Amino acid sequence: MNTPIEILMVEDNPADIELTREALSRGKLHNKLHITEDGEQALDFLHQRGQYKSAPRPDIVLLDLNLPKITGREILAAVKSDEGLASIPVIILSSSEDNQDIKASYALNANSFVTKPVRVEDFLSVVKTIEHFWIEIVKLPSGKN
Repeated sequence: MNTPIEILMVEDNPADIELTREALSRGKLHNKLHITEDGEQALDFLHQRGQYKSAPRPDIVLLDLNLPKITGREILAAVKSDEGLASIPVIILSSSEDNQDIKASYALNANSFVTKPVRVEDFLSVVKTIEHFWIEIVKLPSGKN
């Protein structure tokens, strides 16, 4: 695969961003990780507004629920209700294990819900597993017509 997989990570925790970056860099797939640190930036990226006017359409979104400005739930609802974005897989990657958060995420059409492990090795393993499943196994729709 020559074209990189475009991954948007919406996360405000610098440690989780770095761990994800590390796990993806160890992978065998060519990917490009884009980071937005709050919900407002994420929506601007997805809609290619402002500083993100030239942003690529992500092939996959890793979304935290607890974000500044606009919550992960609001972003998920916006993505899944937008005809141009709805086909992008959104993986909730959250520290929450609350059943209400899980139910609410799936009710808003999240493609999966993954709880962030506490241990570094486990976190790296989870990100690698996400990459393996969503990029190597699953067929993703092309953003191009």
